[in-house]
Amino acid sequence: MIRDPKDLQRYTAAERANHWVTGICFILLMLSGLAFFHPAFYPLTLLFGGGVWARILHPFIGVILALAFVMMFFRFWRLNVMTRTDVEWLLRIREMIDGNDHNMPEQGKYNGGQKIVFWGMAVCIPALVCSGLVMWRSYFDFPVGVVRVAVVVHAAAAIVMIMIAIVHVYAAIWTKNTIRAMWYGTVTRAWAKQHHRAWYRQMTGR
Repeated sequence: MIRDPKDLQRYTAAERANHWVTGICFILLMLSGLAFFHPAFYPLTLLFGGGVWARILHPFIGVILALAFVMMFFRFWRLNVMTRTDVEWLLRIREMIDGNDHNMPEQGKYNGGQKIVFWGMAVCIPALVCSGLVMWRSYFDFPVGVVRVAVVVHAAAAIVMIMIAIVHVYAAIWTKNTIRAMWYGTVTRAWAKQHHRAWYRQMTGR
């Protein structure tokens, strides 16, 4: 959907669908996982039809998440390679937090913070998938000692992923008009010029 002929396309429909499938699967996994993690969260299993269904659905949703993220990884990994400019941007991130981002180093399609989120996911999701497969007792039969290690790895990776997701969502809300890119696929030229000036120059030739 193009709101204004002058708007810049940031994401295609396929890229947005990939993002939302990944995000929705993660939210479902987080809710069901928290229900298993501590009794205080067990009522969350009601969202899935009860404890038994939550236990059944959790690993299958995890498989969907893994497949969706593999697609996302190969779509975007090249755009998320860290550069010296990204490091400089991260060292000056306080300026952006204070709202004084006009003199920040020019960023491409993704800034240093977004790239850290991407690579954090690239580490945590494989850890969750591999440890989850070890714990999937209905289909796999690993030694108890290996399963215990997998439980610890799974919990640790899940905690880090939840923290990454919180930062990701907060930053998207805090940076005005960012969420619009994932709803409609477009951003205004003013937004692109302010937040991703190098990408803006690439898209406009200016």
